[in-house]
Amino acid sequence: MERITKQGSNKTELCCPDWEVAQNETFFLCNCTMARCIENNTIEIVPYECPPLEDIKCSNGKKPVPVYDEYYCCQYMACDCVCEGWGDPHYITFDGLSQVITLKNHNLIGAAQLEAIKDGITLTLPYSLGGVKVMSTGINLVYEIPHLKVVITFGITGFTLNLPYETFGRNTQGHCGTCNNNQADDCMLPSGQLAGSCDVMADYWLAHDIYQPSCQIPSVVPTSNPGPPPTMIPCKPDSMCDMLYSSVFAECHALVSPDRFYQGCAFDSCHVANPAVECTSLQTYAAACGQAGVCLHWRNHTTLCSSDCPSTKVYKPCGPAEQPTCDDKANEPTLNFTTEGCFCPDGTKLFNKDSGICVSKCGCLDPEGNPREFNERFEYKCQNCICEEATKAVTCKPKVCPPSPTTNCSVPGFVVVNQTNPSDPCCSTLICQCQSNTCPVYSMNCPVGYTPVIGVPEGKCCPEHTCEPKRVCVHKGIEYQPGLPIPGAGMCQDCSCTHEVDPHTGLFKIYCEYQQCNEKCDTGYEYVEPVGDECCGKCVQTHCIFNINGTKHILKHGASWSTTNNKCEHFTCIKSGDVFTAISSQIICPTFQESICQPDTIQTAANGCCKTCVEREKACKLVSMRTLLTHKDCQSSEAVEVPYCEGSCNTFTKYSSASDNMQHSCACCKETRFSNRTVDLLCLNGDVVHHSYIHVEACGCGQTDCTRAAPLGRKRRSISVV
Repeated sequence: MERITKQGSNKTELCCPDWEVAQNETFFLCNCTMARCIENNTIEIVPYECPPLEDIKCSNGKKPVPVYDEYYCCQYMACDCVCEGWGDPHYITFDGLSQVITLKNHNLIGAAQLEAIKDGITLTLPYSLGGVKVMSTGINLVYEIPHLKVVITFGITGFTLNLPYETFGRNTQGHCGTCNNNQADDCMLPSGQLAGSCDVMADYWLAHDIYQPSCQIPSVVPTSNPGPPPTMIPCKPDSMCDMLYSSVFAECHALVSPDRFYQGCAFDSCHVANPAVECTSLQTYAAACGQAGVCLHWRNHTTLCSSDCPSTKVYKPCGPAEQPTCDDKANEPTLNFTTEGCFCPDGTKLFNKDSGICVSKCGCLDPEGNPREFNERFEYKCQNCICEEATKAVTCKPKVCPPSPTTNCSVPGFVVVNQTNPSDPCCSTLICQCQSNTCPVYSMNCPVGYTPVIGVPEGKCCPEHTCEPKRVCVHKGIEYQPGLPIPGAGMCQDCSCTHEVDPHTGLFKIYCEYQQCNEKCDTGYEYVEPVGDECCGKCVQTHCIFNINGTKHILKHGASWSTTNNKCEHFTCIKSGDVFTAISSQIICPTFQESICQPDTIQTAANGCCKTCVEREKACKLVSMRTLLTHKDCQSSEAVEVPYCEGSCNTFTKYSSASDNMQHSCACCKETRFSNRTVDLLCLNGDVVHHSYIHVEACGCGQTDCTRAAPLGRKRRSISVV
């Protein structure tokens, strides 16, 4: 042993006081060197011996990794911190303790979209700042801290945390546990206490941004383990879960056990309505196999879990989380971490981290975002452009066009115009172009039956006009279509236009035949011989003709008629000009109250329609009546209320001793208050006229001259046209 003696020290109460250690105490000196303090302030150098590497088994099912001790002198085997979560959900802690916790998420598969948010703002991916990177593979989000070797993947319904033991070992808390390869202390609360189960522990680790009433930390910490779970009805898992034990994943079974993932898949199959949730168990197990070095193309064996990548990308189960780009730098820190996603095809890489465009050769992006190789020349919007290697940018200059040749246009209608060159859309050229608005105006009128036809001969611009016959007949300057009659084409003849073409005119011919007069007239009409130049006589109406309940009736002018079933309705034939019309007169009877009649006095009035009787008390009163008002050949469209006065007044003649003569007192039942009202009448000729009538509002007995007859209120009748 090499010894070092410190001379000149005045401290004698302790051995080796400069190192503040006690005698025979061993301590780390430097450069993987140990020292021991012995007598006389002497330091003895002790070799730093590394213990042999001990093969351990990780409780999380991962392969152990060598890590350095606290002095970075010796290595020992440890288990990296890997935490996985998926499904409804299920998760495996850093130490491999697996739980199923009942949560609800109504947007599990297909509806959610992955996004990264910082300070409430959605980040544009890929994102890199302060040693932190966030990328998207199209299926997962990947969060990296390269200098700490931290990789976190996050999918729609699953996540994986990969933390190195040398940095995070024995230094984690929360749902994923303590990362010390000991499952016994994984269910630890923030206070350091151990909960009875991880189901209980989960409620005490809440995200800071959750403010829902249902997300509250319980006030009492249970310490006892929960009882056995309730008995559930046995369920046969979906056959897709069996794939975890099939040959598809067989290569990985020796490295990562599929047991916990099968348990999660079976649970989801029996308890989650959406069968796509089962994909997350297979996806998480495949990701764990990928980290163990086994890459599996498992999605090709399913239809429900198939990948969906854009046409420019290809699906890979184990692609680089940081996809190679043309902007990559050799000294930039990256992690050799793989994940599934949509990647550039083999032989290509991303043009840059932001474009998402795959290129086979690096160069520039043109203004439309298309990749261009270095020194490639191309044309863009009439500019000559080049991808310059020195600047890795596209520079453009306006394109120079050759001078246009001189053009002379002499044919009518053609003018010189400047238009785009068909062989070079960026340049223009002078051509002779037809512009019909410059053609001379031709005045050409075609006769009746002919139509102007405009045609442009081959190689010319201006039209030429001709008159061609129409498919019509012409008589006295009027055109007639085939099959139509042509009046006046022949005396007492019926003429019509045919489809036969006249070879001289090109028009259709007119065919005529003498008329056959029909002297047989319908009932109510009489045949009248022709007058003057007329060829045939005509049937003239002589009676009114009308139909009632399917039976035709005929009335002479001025005659009236009513049915035997309805004496209240009368039909009268009137003549207006040459038109005979039967009008209906409806008698509107006054209100008949049998209760006011004297016994055995009810009878039908002389008109055969209304009932009448001798009233018990016939005092002067206002009687309501609705009737159709008529005036000449006009009548109201509906019945109008026309009140009238009716009843007896006190009238007498008696002897007066004072005057020694007969005294007469006469009173008449008449209107005491009335107003004029107006109603619209509809006339037979279709006109509407305004008509005024008296509307009685009150009645009473009024004195009158006994020698004169006092007018009484009359009953009125309504008239309607049939």
